[in-house]
Amino acid sequence: MAIFNLNINGKKQQVDVDPLTPMLWVLRDHANLVGTKYGCGNGTCGACTIHLDGMAMRSCQMTVAQVGNKPVTTIEGLSENGDHPVQKAWLEHDVAQCGYCQAGQIMNAAALLNSSPNPSDEEIAGAMNGNICRCGTYIRIRAAIKTAAG
Repeated sequence: MAIFNLNINGKKQQVDVDPLTPMLWVLRDHANLVGTKYGCGNGTCGACTIHLDGMAMRSCQMTVAQVGNKPVTTIEGLSENGDHPVQKAWLEHDVAQCGYCQAGQIMNAAALLNSSPNPSDEEIAGAMNGNICRCGTYIRIRAAIKTAAG
């Protein structure tokens, strides 16, 4: 076990965990931030997407030791009141069905818009390709991203 001083959603948090603990479990089990979901456990579904220093990352594949002092943002920290442009567009386009993948989808979309404020359909498809929606709301996801970009 080791003590890690993390910066999660703009707040300092200390955890005492094995250095190889995936960040997903640190967030869920130690920081009590359960918006980040466990999907596949191997980084291919995107349900566990968070931002690490502004970049979309799969938290199930990243150990707490790899995070270091870089800022971590989860879905809970994306906006205080759920009023981030992507979150608002998600509601406008009624994207969520079961909702399980939505935190990861939103976090990936927000990172895309941070790096490319007006992405093309091809850029959206490329960036969102690693996020799986079992309900198949991909058309609404793309439309919501376009709305958030506008």
